Amino acid sequence: MTALFWERRDTSGAEHVLLDARTGLVARGTALAVDPIAYTARYELHTDPAWNTTSLEISTEGAGWARSLRLAAEGRGRWRATTSEQGDLDAALIAAGHAGAGLPGTEDADRLIGAYDVDLTGSPLTNTLPIRRLGLLEAEPGIAHRISVAWVLLPSLEVIQADQIYTALGEGRVRFASETFSTDLTVDDEGFVHDYPGLAKLR
Repeated sequence: MTALFWERRDTSGAEHVLLDARTGLVARGTALAVDPIAYTARYELHTDPAWNTTSLEISTEGAGWARSLRLAAEGRGRWRATTSEQGDLDAALIAAGHAGAGLPGTEDADRLIGAYDVDLTGSPLTNTLPIRRLGLLEAEPGIAHRISVAWVLLPSLEVIQADQIYTALGEGRVRFASETFSTDLTVDDEGFVHDYPGLAKLR
């Protein structure tokens, strides 16, 4: 097992993960953050040898509430979601001056068809999934890859479909972009993020 630890730069928080990347990825992680409210997230993530995500189990917890989500791939980019919740996250968010949260999981699983990766809010680890699946470490620089991901929002565990673009730049850099955002990630020889500008840095 390998251990990685990222310090958040956009808010007070951190992520610590134990992982085995010998055949695909098996990762068990814990993420802490204070935004939008203080929470702890614990997850276990599995991929197949081609780095397609096969399952994600994640739980979040804060003062007076807890939620859990299991996403299981069913082939061809289809997903099954199982959820639970206790307490009132909406009330906690509103009391802190934020909008309420959506329900955990997804109301329309068909929206996720074609998503082979998951993306956890604020987690540099999940950027590695498309980097490895698309072979960007050996790819010709400058060719953009548009993908669909199952974006898991923290701390609500709401799952939405999101379009993202990954472009190999060479020399240990990969450009990550969405419709309104772009940044250049610094990655190691295995595709793990060392520096995500403005979000997190490996310690």
